[in-house]
Amino acid sequence: MAEKSKILVIGGTGYIGKFIVEASAKSGHPTFALVRESTLSNPAKANIVEGFKSLGVDLVRGDIYDRESLLNAIKEVDVVISTVGTEQLEDQDKIVAAIKAAGNVKRFLPSEFGFDVDRVHAVEPAKTVFAIKAKIRRLVEAEGIPYTYVSSNSFAGWFLPTLAQPEATAPPRDKVVILGDGNAKAVFNKEDDIGTYIIKAVDDPRTSNKILYIRPPANTYSINDLVSLWERKIGKTLERVYVPEEQILQNIQEAAFPLNLMLAVYHSVFVKGGETDVEIEPSFGVEASELYPEVNYTTVDQYLDQIV
Repeated sequence: MAEKSKILVIGGTGYIGKFIVEASAKSGHPTFALVRESTLSNPAKANIVEGFKSLGVDLVRGDIYDRESLLNAIKEVDVVISTVGTEQLEDQDKIVAAIKAAGNVKRFLPSEFGFDVDRVHAVEPAKTVFAIKAKIRRLVEAEGIPYTYVSSNSFAGWFLPTLAQPEATAPPRDKVVILGDGNAKAVFNKEDDIGTYIIKAVDDPRTSNKILYIRPPANTYSINDLVSLWERKIGKTLERVYVPEEQILQNIQEAAFPLNLMLAVYHSVFVKGGETDVEIEPSFGVEASELYPEVNYTTVDQYLDQIV
Protein backbone atom coordinates (compact mmCIF):
# COMPACT_ATOMS: atom_id res chain seq x y z
CA MET A 1 0.00 0.00 0.00
CA ALA A 2 1.31 3.43 -0.94
CA GLU A 3 2.51 5.64 1.87
CA LYS A 4 -0.06 8.26 2.84
CA SER A 5 0.79 11.80 1.84
CA LYS A 6 1.85 14.36 4.41
CA ILE A 7 -0.76 17.10 4.68
CA LEU A 8 -0.37 20.72 5.81
CA VAL A 9 -3.52 22.66 6.68
CA ILE A 10 -3.26 26.45 6.79
CA GLY A 11 -6.09 28.02 8.78
CA GLY A 12 -6.74 24.72 10.54
CA THR A 13 -8.25 26.17 13.71
CA GLY A 14 -10.96 27.99 11.73
CA TYR A 15 -14.53 26.86 11.14
CA ILE A 16 -14.09 24.27 8.37
CA GLY A 17 -10.32 23.89 8.89
CA LYS A 18 -10.65 21.98 12.14
CA PHE A 19 -12.83 19.32 10.52
CA ILE A 20 -10.29 18.85 7.72
CA VAL A 21 -7.38 18.56 10.17
CA GLU A 22 -9.30 15.98 12.21
CA ALA A 23 -10.27 13.98 9.10
CA SER A 24 -6.66 13.98 7.93
CA ALA A 25 -5.25 12.79 11.26
CA LYS A 26 -7.97 10.17 11.77
CA SER A 27 -7.36 8.68 8.33
CA GLY A 28 -3.69 8.13 9.10
CA HIS A 29 -2.06 10.95 7.14
CA PRO A 30 0.91 12.63 8.84
CA THR A 31 -0.87 15.92 9.53
CA PHE A 32 0.60 19.37 10.10
CA ALA A 33 -1.25 22.55 11.04
CA LEU A 34 0.35 25.97 10.52
CA VAL A 35 -0.61 27.99 13.60
CA ARG A 36 0.23 31.49 14.74
CA GLU A 37 1.62 32.16 18.20
CA SER A 38 -1.49 34.27 18.87
CA THR A 39 -3.67 31.22 18.15
CA LEU A 40 -1.71 29.03 20.56
CA SER A 41 -2.20 31.58 23.35
CA ASN A 42 -5.88 32.24 22.55
CA PRO A 43 -8.16 30.66 25.22
CA ALA A 44 -11.00 30.44 22.66
CA LYS A 45 -8.85 28.10 20.53
CA ALA A 46 -7.46 26.02 23.42
CA ASN A 47 -9.88 23.09 23.00
CA ILE A 48 -9.22 22.89 19.26
CA VAL A 49 -5.45 22.95 19.80
CA GLU A 50 -5.63 20.30 22.52
CA GLY A 51 -7.83 18.15 20.26
CA PHE A 52 -5.22 18.39 17.51
CA LYS A 53 -2.46 17.37 19.92
CA SER A 54 -4.46 14.35 21.08
CA LEU A 55 -4.80 13.22 17.45
CA GLY A 56 -1.05 13.51 16.90
CA VAL A 57 -1.22 16.60 14.71
CA ASP A 58 2.12 18.39 14.34
CA LEU A 59 1.58 22.05 15.23
CA VAL A 60 3.94 24.16 13.12
CA ARG A 61 4.45 27.74 14.32
CA GLY A 62 4.24 30.33 11.57
CA ASP A 63 1.85 32.18 9.31
CA ILE A 64 1.38 33.11 5.70
CA TYR A 65 2.95 36.57 6.19
CA ASP A 66 6.24 35.07 7.40
CA ARG A 67 7.71 33.63 4.21
CA GLU A 68 10.45 31.63 5.93
CA SER A 69 8.10 29.79 8.31
CA LEU A 70 5.61 29.21 5.48
CA LEU A 71 8.25 27.85 3.11
CA ASN A 72 9.78 25.60 5.78
CA ALA A 73 6.35 24.14 6.61
CA ILE A 74 5.52 23.51 2.94
CA LYS A 75 8.85 21.79 2.28
CA GLU A 76 7.90 19.10 4.84
CA VAL A 77 4.68 17.97 3.11
CA ASP A 78 3.12 16.61 -0.08
CA VAL A 79 -0.29 18.31 0.07
CA VAL A 80 -1.24 21.85 1.14
CA ILE A 81 -4.82 22.69 2.08
CA SER A 82 -5.71 26.33 2.69
CA THR A 83 -8.80 27.05 4.80
CA VAL A 84 -8.11 30.73 5.47
CA GLY A 85 -11.05 33.05 6.07
CA THR A 86 -12.56 35.71 3.83
CA GLU A 87 -10.19 38.48 4.91
CA GLN A 88 -7.13 36.40 3.90
CA LEU A 89 -8.37 34.97 0.59
CA GLU A 90 -6.39 37.38 -1.57
CA ASP A 91 -3.22 36.77 0.46
CA GLN A 92 -3.19 33.15 -0.67
CA ASP A 93 -0.89 34.41 -3.43
CA LYS A 94 1.81 34.12 -0.73
CA ILE A 95 0.97 30.42 -0.30
CA VAL A 96 1.07 29.90 -4.07
CA ALA A 97 4.47 31.61 -4.29
CA ALA A 98 5.84 29.48 -1.45
CA ILE A 99 4.53 26.26 -3.04
CA LYS A 100 6.15 27.24 -6.32
CA ALA A 101 9.45 28.02 -4.55
CA ALA A 102 9.39 24.78 -2.53
CA GLY A 103 8.80 22.65 -5.63
CA ASN A 104 7.71 19.52 -3.79
CA VAL A 105 3.93 19.86 -3.44
CA LYS A 106 1.85 17.26 -5.28
CA ARG A 107 -1.52 18.92 -4.68
CA PHE A 108 -2.86 22.29 -3.49
CA LEU A 109 -6.42 22.92 -2.33
CA PRO A 110 -7.04 26.67 -2.01
CA SER A 111 -9.67 28.02 0.37
CA GLU A 112 -13.05 27.60 -1.35
CA PHE A 113 -15.56 25.25 0.34
CA GLY A 114 -18.75 26.72 -1.08
CA PHE A 115 -19.81 27.46 -4.64
CA ASP A 116 -18.01 26.70 -7.86
CA VAL A 117 -16.88 30.33 -8.11
CA ASP A 118 -16.30 30.17 -11.86
CA ARG A 119 -19.96 29.32 -12.48
CA VAL A 120 -22.03 31.14 -9.85
CA HIS A 121 -24.45 34.06 -10.19
CA ALA A 122 -23.81 36.56 -7.38
CA VAL A 123 -24.49 40.15 -6.40
CA GLU A 124 -22.18 42.38 -4.37
CA PRO A 125 -20.50 42.01 -1.94
CA ALA A 126 -20.44 38.23 -2.53
CA LYS A 127 -19.51 38.80 -6.17
CA THR A 128 -16.18 40.38 -5.14
CA VAL A 129 -15.39 37.56 -2.69
CA PHE A 130 -16.05 34.92 -5.36
CA ALA A 131 -13.94 36.90 -7.86
CA ILE A 132 -10.99 36.79 -5.43
CA LYS A 133 -11.33 32.99 -5.16
CA ALA A 134 -11.46 32.75 -8.96
CA LYS A 135 -8.35 34.95 -9.21
CA ILE A 136 -6.47 32.53 -6.92
CA ARG A 137 -7.59 29.65 -9.17
CA ARG A 138 -6.11 31.38 -12.22
CA LEU A 139 -2.86 32.03 -10.35
CA VAL A 140 -2.56 28.36 -9.30
CA GLU A 141 -3.16 27.27 -12.89
CA ALA A 142 -0.69 29.81 -14.31
CA GLU A 143 2.01 28.50 -11.96
CA GLY A 144 1.35 24.90 -13.03
CA ILE A 145 0.60 23.70 -9.50
CA PRO A 146 -1.53 20.50 -9.36
CA TYR A 147 -4.82 21.40 -7.66
CA THR A 148 -8.22 20.29 -6.49
CA TYR A 149 -10.91 22.95 -6.00
CA VAL A 150 -13.56 21.92 -3.48
CA SER A 151 -17.17 22.98 -4.01
CA SER A 152 -18.63 21.68 -0.74
CA ASN A 153 -21.81 23.77 -0.90
CA SER A 154 -23.69 24.69 2.31
CA PHE A 155 -22.34 23.79 5.74
CA ALA A 156 -25.14 21.92 7.53
CA GLY A 157 -24.11 23.46 10.85
CA TRP A 158 -24.64 26.97 9.50
CA PHE A 159 -27.97 26.49 7.75
CA LEU A 160 -29.96 23.53 9.04
CA PRO A 161 -30.37 24.54 12.72
CA THR A 162 -32.39 27.56 11.53
CA LEU A 163 -33.76 26.07 8.28
CA ALA A 164 -31.67 28.71 6.45
CA GLN A 165 -33.50 31.72 7.90
CA PRO A 166 -31.19 34.75 7.95
CA GLU A 167 -30.41 35.99 11.48
CA ALA A 168 -32.55 33.31 13.15
CA THR A 169 -31.00 31.49 16.12
CA ALA A 170 -33.31 28.47 16.40
CA PRO A 171 -35.41 26.23 14.14
CA PRO A 172 -38.90 27.56 13.32
CA ARG A 173 -41.83 26.34 15.41
CA ASP A 174 -44.65 28.64 14.21
CA LYS A 175 -43.68 30.56 11.10
CA VAL A 176 -40.79 30.29 8.67
CA VAL A 177 -39.24 32.97 6.47
CA ILE A 178 -38.38 31.70 2.97
CA LEU A 179 -36.25 33.67 0.52
CA GLY A 180 -37.59 33.84 -3.03
CA ASP A 181 -40.14 31.21 -4.06
CA GLY A 182 -38.42 28.46 -2.05
CA ASN A 183 -37.99 26.18 -5.08
CA ALA A 184 -34.25 26.60 -5.79
CA LYS A 185 -32.33 23.51 -4.73
CA ALA A 186 -29.36 23.70 -2.33
CA VAL A 187 -26.99 21.08 -0.90
CA PHE A 188 -26.44 20.77 2.87
CA ASN A 189 -23.37 18.80 3.98
CA LYS A 190 -22.26 18.02 7.51
CA GLU A 191 -18.84 19.49 8.17
CA ASP A 192 -17.08 16.30 9.23
CA ASP A 193 -18.33 14.60 6.05
CA ILE A 194 -16.83 17.45 4.01
CA GLY A 195 -13.53 16.80 5.80
CA THR A 196 -13.75 13.07 5.04
CA TYR A 197 -14.41 13.59 1.33
CA ILE A 198 -11.59 16.15 1.01
CA ILE A 199 -9.00 13.86 2.59
CA LYS A 200 -10.06 10.95 0.36
CA ALA A 201 -9.52 13.22 -2.65
CA VAL A 202 -6.00 14.50 -1.94
CA ASP A 203 -4.18 11.40 -3.23
CA ASP A 204 -6.78 10.42 -5.84
CA PRO A 205 -5.60 10.91 -9.45
CA ARG A 206 -9.27 11.29 -10.47
CA THR A 207 -9.48 14.61 -8.58
CA SER A 208 -6.21 16.06 -9.88
CA ASN A 209 -6.76 19.40 -11.63
CA LYS A 210 -10.51 19.01 -11.16
CA ILE A 211 -13.31 20.54 -9.13
CA LEU A 212 -14.58 18.18 -6.42
CA TYR A 213 -18.31 18.83 -6.02
CA ILE A 214 -19.79 17.45 -2.81
CA ARG A 215 -23.42 16.81 -3.78
CA PRO A 216 -24.74 13.66 -2.11
CA PRO A 217 -28.24 13.04 -3.51
CA ALA A 218 -29.90 12.71 -0.09
CA ASN A 219 -28.67 16.19 0.88
CA THR A 220 -30.14 18.17 -2.03
CA TYR A 221 -33.31 20.05 -1.04
CA SER A 222 -35.31 23.11 -1.92
CA ILE A 223 -36.29 25.19 1.11
CA ASN A 224 -39.95 24.31 0.47
CA ASP A 225 -39.07 20.60 0.64
CA LEU A 226 -36.88 21.18 3.69
CA VAL A 227 -39.72 22.95 5.51
CA SER A 228 -42.13 20.13 4.59
CA LEU A 229 -39.68 17.57 6.01
CA TRP A 230 -39.35 19.64 9.20
CA GLU A 231 -43.15 19.96 9.50
CA ARG A 232 -43.50 16.17 9.37
CA LYS A 233 -40.90 15.82 12.10
CA ILE A 234 -42.54 18.32 14.49
CA GLY A 235 -46.10 17.32 13.57
CA LYS A 236 -47.13 20.87 12.77
CA THR A 237 -47.80 23.05 9.73
CA LEU A 238 -45.86 26.31 9.74
CA GLU A 239 -46.92 29.66 8.35
CA ARG A 240 -44.68 30.28 5.34
CA VAL A 241 -43.63 33.90 4.75
CA TYR A 242 -42.04 34.40 1.31
CA VAL A 243 -39.64 37.30 0.74
CA PRO A 244 -39.59 38.40 -2.93
CA GLU A 245 -36.24 38.75 -4.69
CA GLU A 246 -36.62 42.55 -5.06
CA GLN A 247 -36.94 42.86 -1.28
CA ILE A 248 -33.89 40.65 -0.70
CA LEU A 249 -31.79 42.75 -3.09
CA GLN A 250 -32.92 45.92 -1.30
CA ASN A 251 -32.06 44.38 2.09
CA ILE A 252 -28.56 43.53 0.81
CA GLN A 253 -28.04 47.13 -0.35
CA GLU A 254 -29.19 48.56 2.97
CA ALA A 255 -27.30 46.16 5.26
CA ALA A 256 -23.82 46.79 6.63
CA PHE A 257 -20.93 44.31 6.44
CA PRO A 258 -20.93 41.38 7.26
CA LEU A 259 -24.74 41.05 7.10
CA ASN A 260 -24.79 42.23 3.48
CA LEU A 261 -22.30 39.51 2.53
CA MET A 262 -24.34 36.84 4.31
CA LEU A 263 -27.55 37.97 2.60
CA ALA A 264 -25.82 38.05 -0.80
CA VAL A 265 -24.65 34.46 -0.27
CA TYR A 266 -28.20 33.44 0.75
CA HIS A 267 -29.46 35.10 -2.44
CA SER A 268 -27.03 33.07 -4.58
CA VAL A 269 -27.91 29.80 -2.83
CA PHE A 270 -31.62 30.01 -2.13
CA VAL A 271 -32.93 32.34 -4.83
CA LYS A 272 -30.61 31.63 -7.77
CA GLY A 273 -29.92 27.96 -7.02
CA GLY A 274 -26.20 28.53 -7.39
CA GLU A 275 -25.20 25.22 -5.78
CA THR A 276 -27.13 22.92 -8.11
CA ASP A 277 -27.47 24.71 -11.44
CA VAL A 278 -24.01 23.61 -12.65
CA GLU A 279 -24.01 20.43 -14.70
CA ILE A 280 -20.88 18.54 -13.63
CA GLU A 281 -18.90 17.62 -16.73
CA PRO A 282 -15.98 15.14 -16.65
CA SER A 283 -13.73 17.70 -18.35
CA PHE A 284 -13.68 19.88 -15.23
CA GLY A 285 -15.41 18.13 -12.32
CA VAL A 286 -16.20 15.01 -10.31
CA GLU A 287 -18.80 14.32 -7.63
CA ALA A 288 -17.61 13.12 -4.22
CA SER A 289 -20.39 10.70 -3.23
CA GLU A 290 -20.04 8.95 -6.61
CA LEU A 291 -16.25 8.65 -6.25
CA TYR A 292 -16.44 7.50 -2.62
CA PRO A 293 -19.70 5.55 -2.14
CA GLU A 294 -18.20 3.93 0.97
CA VAL A 295 -18.56 7.20 2.92
CA ASN A 296 -21.59 6.87 5.17
CA TYR A 297 -22.53 10.55 5.14
CA THR A 298 -25.07 12.20 7.42
CA THR A 299 -28.23 12.97 5.48
CA VAL A 300 -30.35 16.10 5.94
CA ASP A 301 -33.12 13.85 7.28
CA GLN A 302 -30.80 12.42 9.94
CA TYR A 303 -29.44 15.88 10.80
CA LEU A 304 -32.90 17.30 11.43
CA ASP A 305 -33.68 14.36 13.74
CA GLN A 306 -30.92 15.66 16.02
CA ILE A 307 -32.48 19.12 16.40
CA VAL A 308 -36.17 18.22 16.73
